[in-house]
Amino acid sequence: MSDSCKHIHLSGICGTAMASLAGLLQLQGHRITGSDKAAYPPMSDLLRSLGIPVMEPYAAANLDPAPDLVVIGNALSRGNPEVERILDERIPFASMAALLHDEFLKGRESLVVAGTHGKTTTTSMLAWVYQTASREPSFLIGGVAENFGSSFQLRSTRTFILEGDEYDTAFFDKGPKFLHYFPDALILTHVEFDHADIYADLEAVKTAFKRLVNLVPRRGLIVAYDGNPNVTECVARALCRVERYGFSENADWRIKNLRHEAGLTKWEVWREGALWAELEMSLAGEHNALNATAAAALAAGHGVEKKSIRQALASFKSVKRRLEVRAEIGGITVIDDFAHHPTAIRETLRALRSVYPQARLWAVLEPRSNTLRRKVLEADLVESLRLADRVVLAGVFQQQRIPDAERLHPEDVVRALQAEGTNAELLPNADAIVNGITPHLAPGDVVAILSNGGFDGIYEKLPARLGERFPSAD
Repeated sequence: MSDSCKHIHLSGICGTAMASLAGLLQLQGHRITGSDKAAYPPMSDLLRSLGIPVMEPYAAANLDPAPDLVVIGNALSRGNPEVERILDERIPFASMAALLHDEFLKGRESLVVAGTHGKTTTTSMLAWVYQTASREPSFLIGGVAENFGSSFQLRSTRTFILEGDEYDTAFFDKGPKFLHYFPDALILTHVEFDHADIYADLEAVKTAFKRLVNLVPRRGLIVAYDGNPNVTECVARALCRVERYGFSENADWRIKNLRHEAGLTKWEVWREGALWAELEMSLAGEHNALNATAAAALAAGHGVEKKSIRQALASFKSVKRRLEVRAEIGGITVIDDFAHHPTAIRETLRALRSVYPQARLWAVLEPRSNTLRRKVLEADLVESLRLADRVVLAGVFQQQRIPDAERLHPEDVVRALQAEGTNAELLPNADAIVNGITPHLAPGDVVAILSNGGFDGIYEKLPARLGERFPSAD
């Protein structure tokens, strides 16, 4: 693509990476339009703030007049009216990952954060460390980093920090997105079975990550979690330096004395048997201490001073929809978390237990991700949800798209939880949940709403109903 202004249309623009790419392309001077099936925060808010129009739903007319290039999101497939027009008229098209590489990564140092969990927060932390150290990185993150108020940044410096997604690239490119990013350095957080719609089993997931590891040059660096045998297997044949982080005695970056005090998470990082640094941050949870330690290790490996790392983590806020407090009304706290996998749910609930140890903890789950909508991890889901005092499940999102034999049946999850003594119920949708739980909520309760989508507006509906119940609350 030349440097002149182009009209670029993004089909599927409200995906986190697609919206971020739209912002980067706009900064280059291109005219950006987009379309999606449905827009919801935080990316709809971001696009609105950028003045980028979003057309809903998908339609062939959205491509009038024909753009110079269409970026096709990975949620679109044959039969989509925009895809069909693109192919019929041979309108130039590309995937998000390929265009990102060609337009922004060539000639830069690519620092990639990958893994089935924790990559959005870890990428945000790493970008903030570099920013605090006055290194002014470019970045693309699969969520809105609150320190920046954005999911992207474009600078003239060489470093580009980005989240490496293992999900497939496009209907015409079924390989994972991260294989387009050619990392000079890599953080690998976790490797577990996920994305049951595109990966047949855990072995297929591991194969994808092994291919990513194989792209890191000999001069590069891999910072890898040491508490997961799948990660160990994936980095075993790396040809570059590999440094492990975690809690074990053999970890190169060992976490010790982790605690939550006075609203802060504090811990020590040890290197080669000696204390390297004492770190603290406002985010809760063991998983976030691991994320922060990974970011610290990679930054330190690239010459960022320890002082800047400490300062960045201490001032790090969060990522939108990661343990985000959406409302505090009548002594009831409503939390939004981008839950997509039983392990993520478990770590979210564990973190909330550490922050609110005396609270009655509610877990309100919409099975919406392509993994949670399937029953393949049902037993793991039950174990994770048991960490809550009260559990409410919604119906499976667009359940008709999942064959009955493969589909998660929430009533089975509820029965399993009840059999183990957990108070659990099934309510079909957001309105039924709001109507059902509001009368039973009490001051001191914490409600964790777990979904990777809009959940039919429950994030606004529940606080509104609580405001009616507690009209004197601020």
